[in-house]
Amino acid sequence: MRIFETLRAFQETAALKSAIELGVFTAIAGGAASPAEIASRCQASERGIRILCDGLVTSGLLLKHDGMYENTPDTAVFLNSHSPAYLGGIADFLCDPEMTACMMQGLTASVRKGGTTMGSEGTVSDDNPVWVKFARAMAPMTKPTAEFIAGQLPAGHLKVLDIAAGHGMYGITVARRNPAAEVTALDWEAVLEIAQENAATAGVADRFHTISGSAFSVDFGAGYDAILLTNILHHFDLATCESLAAKVCAALKPGGRAFTLEFVPNDDRVSPEVPARFALTMLFTTAHGDAYTFAEYEPMFGRAGFSSSAVHLLETQQSVIISTK
Repeated sequence: MRIFETLRAFQETAALKSAIELGVFTAIAGGAASPAEIASRCQASERGIRILCDGLVTSGLLLKHDGMYENTPDTAVFLNSHSPAYLGGIADFLCDPEMTACMMQGLTASVRKGGTTMGSEGTVSDDNPVWVKFARAMAPMTKPTAEFIAGQLPAGHLKVLDIAAGHGMYGITVARRNPAAEVTALDWEAVLEIAQENAATAGVADRFHTISGSAFSVDFGAGYDAILLTNILHHFDLATCESLAAKVCAALKPGGRAFTLEFVPNDDRVSPEVPARFALTMLFTTAHGDAYTFAEYEPMFGRAGFSSSAVHLLETQQSVIISTK
């Protein structure tokens, strides 16, 4: 029954989070298969592991044959901590206690209010520490979208600004693919420390520069070939988005382009599923944010000074809007 399953869905989230914390998928990838073997490697009780793993089987996250467990293709690749594609760290951000408590206990109040109950500005308050957690946790999720954006840029010397850079991986990917690109990342100082670590790991630290502060108040400089607006506009109302877009347009060279990565639902606002549901996240975490349609973004970018905008839906169900000055 859909009603029952939806009301208990938080248990599946909790089970997956616990399995990641215990290292269940890593233990199974390392050869543990029985409840006793997995429990030993995870330093947990055999009973607890059996019940947890059976629950993960019912959720499609583990397989079970003759009392033995094995990873699914997805969990083998993405939840084994020894895998280069490991994504388990995203649980630290997606299951952040403050945000989950606000959702479970405060959503009704947010619906009545029309915005977050997490302080006046929610997660977009100045220098909010949640973005340090975001930068630490979410970098592995960026690869498909970062590669798409970098692939749209030409070879040769480029001056690129990455606004609300977070982990920095969008700009870093541009710099890694193009040895003539100079990238400047803009974010809060504590967040930029993580981006600089990632740039050093990627071998592009000498071409990775930073500006600390709010995108709405700091000086961007000028003459950029490309400016990246990745997962920032949805936090604000359209008027605020337009003011930032106008500032971006002014900082670009003639013919320069802004690359906006967003959750963009269809005009019906209920499809595709992932971007349509994202509006709910904005309701309980921000004062005025939303998941905007392209029919809203396109004229907004036009008023901000761009001559044209085109939208590209990616396999991740996020969209990249490319706006040309």
